[in-house]
Amino acid sequence: MSREQLPMAKALNRALADAMRDDAKVTLMGEDVGELGGVFRVTEGLKREFGESRVLDTPLAEAGIIGTAIGLAMRGFRPVCEIQFDGFIFPAFNQITTQLAKLHNRTAGAVKLPIVIRVPYGGHIGAVEHHQESPEAYFAHTPGLRLVSPSTPNDAYWMLRQAITSDDPILFLEPKSRYWHKGEVQDAAPSEPLHASRRAREGSDVTLVGHGAMVTTLLQAAELAREEGVSAEVIDLRSLSPLDLELVLESVRKTGRVVIAQEASGSFSVGSELVAMITERAFYSLEAPPLRVSGFDVPFPPAALESAFLPDVDRVLEAVDRTLEY
Repeated sequence: MSREQLPMAKALNRALADAMRDDAKVTLMGEDVGELGGVFRVTEGLKREFGESRVLDTPLAEAGIIGTAIGLAMRGFRPVCEIQFDGFIFPAFNQITTQLAKLHNRTAGAVKLPIVIRVPYGGHIGAVEHHQESPEAYFAHTPGLRLVSPSTPNDAYWMLRQAITSDDPILFLEPKSRYWHKGEVQDAAPSEPLHASRRAREGSDVTLVGHGAMVTTLLQAAELAREEGVSAEVIDLRSLSPLDLELVLESVRKTGRVVIAQEASGSFSVGSELVAMITERAFYSLEAPPLRVSGFDVPFPPAALESAFLPDVDRVLEAVDRTLEY
């Protein structure tokens, strides 16, 4: 099996290029995605190869981007929209939640909306307000939308390819702090479907669950825990809606303990829902209450304070210690 080391941003760029070569109906839209190649250079060189009719620089109008994409999808295209930063998605909230998420159901299945919305999200880049948010819970709460988030370059490539071929609208959440970290990208398509969780590390004492950039933090915590004699299993959710809970439950039933980590604020979050599901379905396997490690319930702070807001290895290990004390 052929493998190549690529940063996540380059893996995403390759996925877009390959998808556009395979299907002439795949069209890219977004602010500065053409000439500039996107602020993170994920679309670099694509306008040069595919032309301005397929790589469209749009006005600074997120509602207009998604509204136009809905019209294109209804005419047979497969738009891939870029929201430049996570905090800029909210002007498009109405189009996404009341139109994009509902049209398939509203038309009794007659209308398919194969739209991918790429959203760079999360912190760890030292940016200003509205540039480091984690809005996944808003959209995971919306029936009719699918949400996925890769944590590795290989998943970034293959999950984006799978998302573009889907007939359902998908928010593709890209952890921007991982854009320039390299990893293997395999030539062979993976066997797991788009919405499957992944066991990133085997363990027997405690289960660590996360998505996106937090998976790297959890793997680092698991390695340090190993040095202290604790065997931690790491589950990469990959998909937030639908949520593949079976692998999580299998792991929790084995370890009896679980710590869930996310960059988003903790209350009313993806982590909150995981705690509820695990408690409902694996209660008699638990040796300790499920614990959450998350951002705090305050607006994302200025860059100088982001390290105090975002979960890190120390906070994860502190939660591991607490769950082992029960």
